[in-house]
Amino acid sequence: MNTKFFIAALILATLHGSMAGDPDILSDFIVPSSNTTVDGNFFTYTGMRALVGSLDSKDFKVLKASMAEFPALNGQSVSYAILDFPPGSVNPPHTHPRASELLLLLDGYLEVGFVDTTNKLFTQTLQTGDIFVFPKGLIHFQYNGDPYNVALAASAFGSASAGTVSVPNSVFNTRIDDEMLAKSFKTDVVTIQKIKAGLSGKVGA
Repeated sequence: MNTKFFIAALILATLHGSMAGDPDILSDFIVPSSNTTVDGNFFTYTGMRALVGSLDSKDFKVLKASMAEFPALNGQSVSYAILDFPPGSVNPPHTHPRASELLLLLDGYLEVGFVDTTNKLFTQTLQTGDIFVFPKGLIHFQYNGDPYNVALAASAFGSASAGTVSVPNSVFNTRIDDEMLAKSFKTDVVTIQKIKAGLSGKVGA
């Protein structure tokens, strides 16, 4: 193979990888199957109606409108989530491997933060109306430290399927050996087993 051609191909492959996100589509939109009716209903997602009058739980919860829930998003490089934070609740550390996240705080206060690849922590206290960006793929969290009031946020993602990797669940709920985890966290197996027992299996958004 010609050396210059090989180098050029390598550079192009690297550039493509560095710019990779959702693939561009060659049509206005993607219809899942030929028997799908395409009208206003296809482009409408009503799943967020469940929020009306339901913001009274004790645990953090998230409602997502990603490609899995809303097929019309396929190829559109965007998705959405509504995050409900009861008093004292937390969205545990997690990442979105395929998208950055732009969070708008609709009500209340939130402590938010992320950790970059040099292990530097960036934090902020958000007030109603503030917007915060979590860079793509970095570990981040949100916490409502207010003991009395709910916080409500909306997040937009730069992918139709951003993905969520929960740090606690990925580490402690995936059958990684207890002894290996104990050594990694410089603790004992009993402590690791207590942590595993305390996790509910919920993931972030």
